[in-house]
Amino acid sequence: MALFVYIVGGLFIVLAGAMLFVFHRSRHFGMFLMGITYAASGLLAIALPHWWPLAVGFAAVWVLKLLGLEPDIKPPPETRSDGTGADADRRPS
Repeated sequence: MALFVYIVGGLFIVLAGAMLFVFHRSRHFGMFLMGITYAASGLLAIALPHWWPLAVGFAAVWVLKLLGLEPDIKPPPETRSDGTGADADRRPS
């Protein structure tokens, strides 16, 4: 069980590093909070080889997502095959 806690705690720390990198690039405050939450729960799970910091950290990140702190994902503009669409004026003719 301790090995499982160490592996998942390490994955939480890697995920936190990725989220903090995204925060550095996009300056989205929600990514910062989620990254810090994952890092704290991963480090706490490794320091105390128990499963509960992982569960609490995962639940806390879901609460942050439900509060709307997850960044919006904007799909690329659609273009139809006949050249009309959202980005038709930007296409070379």
